[in-house]
Amino acid sequence: MEIRLAKSYGFCFGVKRAIKIAEDSKDAITIGSLIHNNEEIKRLKDNFNVTTAHDIKDINNTSKVIIRTHGITKSDLERLKQMNTQIIDATCPYVKKPQEIVKKMSEEGYQIVIFGDETHPEVKGVKSYAKNSPIVVLSVEELLGIDYLQKIAVVSQTTRKMSEFLKIINFLVENVREVRIFNTICNATFDNQDAARELSSEVDIMLVVGGKNSSNTKQLFTISKDNCKDCFLIENEKELEKGWFKGKKVCGITAGASTPDWIIKKIIAKIREFRV
Repeated sequence: MEIRLAKSYGFCFGVKRAIKIAEDSKDAITIGSLIHNNEEIKRLKDNFNVTTAHDIKDINNTSKVIIRTHGITKSDLERLKQMNTQIIDATCPYVKKPQEIVKKMSEEGYQIVIFGDETHPEVKGVKSYAKNSPIVVLSVEELLGIDYLQKIAVVSQTTRKMSEFLKIINFLVENVREVRIFNTICNATFDNQDAARELSSEVDIMLVVGGKNSSNTKQLFTISKDNCKDCFLIENEKELEKGWFKGKKVCGITAGASTPDWIIKKIIAKIREFRV
């Protein structure tokens, strides 16, 4: 079987930076998962004793604390600063950008609209920097029936699809007097999505590798599934099934921004063992 890798896939700048910070910060604690990849989180724990606290209440005053790539809320950051902790900031610079925009624009009296998943830690962090009550939506339908101010500033979660963001923007431009638009979708997201779209249209089985709780990985799966019906989202080689490959000639592989190369290599090796 021929195996093709997407032209752009895997670790983005922000994740590479966070992993390096974690490796250089032995015995540290992250608030929430550093990245959305369970396999890499386990590697960091086993090799560098970097552990995960799921709530700031689990942090003691002498902890060495890493702020995850997705950032944390403004209130949690202030609480950390009041403690006797060493704070190591691994927030992706592309995530800090919408935080700064939301803070500035809300201070100037703009109503904030965030295109993203309200339950995602990145969005929770961005939302917390608004001085007023921000609106968080995933679709145009969620914007219907809302009484808007006549000044709106729009940002996006960094890993969303541009086509969906444009729908949000178009609706607001048609219904609000002044709309300030800030494209905060990460370039790596564009590149990975475009490459997945291209590759999935050329193969007869597609694998999307990454954390199943990862927003950008789920976006890659949705895009790939549109072009290749035999598309599977997996976290590691143990999830592969030989039957998936029966009668297939070309297998495409892409990976989310939090997926390290060592996982991809294990998956390719496992496919080779199937001898299909």
